[in-house]
Amino acid sequence: MRIYLDHNATTPLREEVQEAMLRALRDRFGNPSSTHAEGAAARAALERARAQVAVLVGCEPSEVLFTAGASEANSTALYGVLPQVPADKRHIVTSTVEHPSVDEPLAALERQGWRITRVPVDGEGLLAPEAVLAALTPQTALVSLLWANNETGVVQPLEQIAPLLRERGVLFHTDATQRLGKQPVAFHRLPADLLSASAHKLNGPKGIGMLALRKGVSFEPWLRGGPQERRRRGGTENVVGAIGFGVACELAKPDLEARAQAIARLRDRLWEGLATKVPCVRRNGSARYLLPNTLNVEFAGVAGEALQQALDLAGVAVSTGAACASGSLQPSHVLLALGRSPAQARASLRFSLGWGVSDAQIDQVLALLPDLVARVREASAE
Repeated sequence: MRIYLDHNATTPLREEVQEAMLRALRDRFGNPSSTHAEGAAARAALERARAQVAVLVGCEPSEVLFTAGASEANSTALYGVLPQVPADKRHIVTSTVEHPSVDEPLAALERQGWRITRVPVDGEGLLAPEAVLAALTPQTALVSLLWANNETGVVQPLEQIAPLLRERGVLFHTDATQRLGKQPVAFHRLPADLLSASAHKLNGPKGIGMLALRKGVSFEPWLRGGPQERRRRGGTENVVGAIGFGVACELAKPDLEARAQAIARLRDRLWEGLATKVPCVRRNGSARYLLPNTLNVEFAGVAGEALQQALDLAGVAVSTGAACASGSLQPSHVLLALGRSPAQARASLRFSLGWGVSDAQIDQVLALLPDLVARVREASAE
């Protein structure tokens, strides 16, 4: 039996999600834009899913825009609001530890003449609210910040930053993909103007995500082609995916805090075992402001990719970093931003836990790692 500790890359479908989607594939095949009975049934199912997602996000159902995933939601946020910005306000503030689905669109905007300020983080991966505010100028159109980092699990102090941006009239977008379903999200109370997330990070299906768009924000569709999603995204909606997303959100809502505490206990069990059994290990990122499920560890003197492969052969799935950067020869830009050297970044692994992970599995990983680390260190030294 394999042990899956890569839940920040993607998560297994909950059985309830799978069953709901199978029923929908059979019974809700209608086009939700059609006016006959089959279309109306599909539309009703789509709107029920929208309401389920809205409850977990903490927004109104009408503010939920379904997308094909968080990457599309991030691009939709950036390219949807920026065309409305006056020509003299072509400045965006972000951080040095963003996900590639924000980094790359911003780099493209930079090539088109936009000015991008990337605020650095400290050695624990945290942003200082005053540093974000100091980066603002009269030309700042938007601030976009990742709420919880996909590699380190570090959670940014957005509850402190967002109200200050609202006071200054600056639009604020956050990618909450890793936070949703792991910690509470309250879109209106944050407050944010745009919030992105994806179903497959909380035991829902791949290929469906969402963008919460605050009422009153000037927005232009990024994908055109029809009246779908209140004319905010053209194209027939992924009804089956949305149904799966809705059920996943409904399952994630009850006892969220208790489940977070339980998974945090397993994460801490893993770290304490590593610190005791494996010499020369170091935690990457804050140990306090952290997702309950994420542990990023540097194994000094180890080639991280080799250790990841050794664990895979032993039946344990972990990651060397972001799945979106898999196969890259470059060290993690997130770990470099924390002050790690390229060698230290390459010696790091991410363990991300989730639904289905047990004490016995953590103990099995801890039984395997000391010998595997020693062998990989020996091979790396040759």
